[in-house]
Amino acid sequence: MPYIALATLVVDDYDKALAFYTRVLGFELIEDTERGDGSRWVVVRPRAVSSDSSSSAGSVGLLLARAKDDAERASIGVQTGGRVGFFLHTEDFARDHARMRAAGVRFLEEPRHEPYGSVAVFEDLYGNRWDLIQPA
Repeated sequence: MPYIALATLVVDDYDKALAFYTRVLGFELIEDTERGDGSRWVVVRPRAVSSDSSSSAGSVGLLLARAKDDAERASIGVQTGGRVGFFLHTEDFARDHARMRAAGVRFLEEPRHEPYGSVAVFEDLYGNRWDLIQPA
């Protein structure tokens, strides 16, 4: 069955984006390949919770694509029109929320406990909005 493998996230600098997603959010680097034209193929994705966990099986990776022109640069941080565009699931909301805050992640609200789970909206280094969510 087909599945979504990657979603593109336009960034201003490969190394800055890579540092944020791997060091601050704790994603794993899947690939960082020079393409020969000054661009790179940089893929990150959330780390697997455990080796046998189905929650990360088929996890969508992010292709960190450096903006090439003014139109692409204008989309950095607003690729979803200011809406939450990314949903980072966790099995331990309190742990990950505390770790991310300590790492300097900017949360836009205090954690909420909704019928569907615990959630808080945060921004990545570009202003893209994410939900950190532990489903109920």
